[in-house]
Amino acid sequence: MTVTPAASTGPLPRKAAPLAADLALTAGERRHARREVLRHRLTALLLVAPLLVFLAFAFIAPIGTMLFRSVHNPGVMQLIPQTLDAMSGWDDAGLPPAEARTAFAVELRALFGERRSGRLGEEINRVMPGASSTIQSTGRRLNGMPAAEVEADGADLLPTINATWGEPRIWRAMHEAGRTFTDRNFLTALDLERTPDGSIQPRASARIYIDLYVKTLRMALVITLLTVALGYPLAFFLAHQRASRANMLMIFVLLPFWTSLLVRTTAWITLLQTNGVVNSTLLRLGVIDRPLTLLYTEFATVLAMTHILLPFMVLPLYAVMRGIDPSYMRAAMSMGARPVRAWWSVYLPASLPGLSAGAMLVFIISVGYYITPALVGGTDGQMISNLIAFHMTESNNWGLAAALGTLLLALILAIYFLFDRLVGASNIKLG
Repeated sequence: MTVTPAASTGPLPRKAAPLAADLALTAGERRHARREVLRHRLTALLLVAPLLVFLAFAFIAPIGTMLFRSVHNPGVMQLIPQTLDAMSGWDDAGLPPAEARTAFAVELRALFGERRSGRLGEEINRVMPGASSTIQSTGRRLNGMPAAEVEADGADLLPTINATWGEPRIWRAMHEAGRTFTDRNFLTALDLERTPDGSIQPRASARIYIDLYVKTLRMALVITLLTVALGYPLAFFLAHQRASRANMLMIFVLLPFWTSLLVRTTAWITLLQTNGVVNSTLLRLGVIDRPLTLLYTEFATVLAMTHILLPFMVLPLYAVMRGIDPSYMRAAMSMGARPVRAWWSVYLPASLPGLSAGAMLVFIISVGYYITPALVGGTDGQMISNLIAFHMTESNNWGLAAALGTLLLALILAIYFLFDRLVGASNIKLG
């Protein structure tokens, strides 16, 4: 015979009490609770909505546009659509069909009359240097001919105007420049080019972009190391002062933020120029016989940017060091460790979160810096951001500028990923 225990009549266990309370809710109360949760979530979303809109407008949209423009190049297609349509079946061997050459003569004549042939020459010149002058001179000659003659004998007229039109290379350049979506900008940014047979090889002309990327990373690393060497002792000193004195001294660290970046950079020009303060002082002291070349060099860029970016290293270090208990160092020394050993084994690991944050801030900011290298760097102290700005404002090659910017963004993301794997992004602390 099996005996079953009597049912318990005592109070419910503590863990079962909330469950019982939930079950006791009526359907109307549960709907009201869900509406309250939804209302709170909607309120939180509305509060952050302006920030999300700002990020979409000022960050996501520009980056998306940059990525798109790096591969989208509709300029030539919009200028000579009939020519490119007639060249669609051409395999880049020999000359294109006669109807394509005639269509080009007709469209070039019309473009010159509309004063838009320069845009066409500029686009094709990026693929084949020297093509711009050929297109402009040909357009001028075609504009002086009757339209009927150009429409009837355009293919035969072009080589008589300029012998270059009898060579396949300029037509291949036009065919390549006319692709709406192309990888040409990325190949150029990597100092590569595509041969007529479709293979990719290093550019035969000057290679500048890869060297400039390497130079930018090297300068950013040097600036980061210099800010660490200068900022760590300063932050350590500030963290071990009384709060009132530390706050007063912190004003001098923050003082550069209250001064215009242009003013600070101009001050370095005054100091480093040939007849500036540094050279004049060294000449009067007899240390040098003639002025040193300090301005418009890589040295000037590194020096000025180290001064400008130093607060970005000091502030995270100070915030973290302020929270380190001084008793840790005293405990290590009481156990027989010398001060240097105690600092290395105890204090440095505790300050690494601030050091990591400062190093990442300084390195990433310096990689994309533009104003200071442009003003004090000259040709020798230029960074990749200056070349991007040049293609945006001077050469008007937005596609190449977008490709260079995209590669720079990918490079920074790769460095951040490597940093996360080695150090851990979660270990970064600003305070």
